[in-house]
Amino acid sequence: MREDVYLLLGSNVGDRRSNINLAVELIRKEISPLIRPSGLYETAAWGKTDQASFLNQAIAIQTDIKPLALLAILKNIEKAAGRLETEKWGPRVIDIDILFYGSEIIQEPDQQVPHPYLPVRRFALLPLVEIAGGFVHPVLKKTTKALLQESPDMSEVKVYQ
Repeated sequence: MREDVYLLLGSNVGDRRSNINLAVELIRKEISPLIRPSGLYETAAWGKTDQASFLNQAIAIQTDIKPLALLAILKNIEKAAGRLETEKWGPRVIDIDILFYGSEIIQEPDQQVPHPYLPVRRFALLPLVEIAGGFVHPVLKKTTKALLQESPDMSEVKVYQ
């Protein structure tokens, strides 16, 4: 059965827009056509703030690839797009996070879905709300729009032209 999957892409190294576009193309080729992409958003780095600003984009896809297999494919896409493993929350050419995999709840050592930091990351919520404002978080039982309104994160997130 195909599931609606919501991903967040981010880049803060090199040509950020091109990095995201390349990752989107690889996702289309390896996994699924896009159902809905958000616009691009720019924000200061979160977690480790002494680095360049990020561009972020949320995308919706549909796939029947199981979550752990999907994560492995996404990690390969990150590598193909030039990502090198660095420090946690450090600079990166591309980062792809699974925000939601349908309404599944996954608690594995290598994968937690829904993404555990989503409610406190405005840079993830804003583009997600653009494409899925009515999606209900399967654990918190709130829409993504409500999560954005309640988020303690007041970081500035700007639409990127």
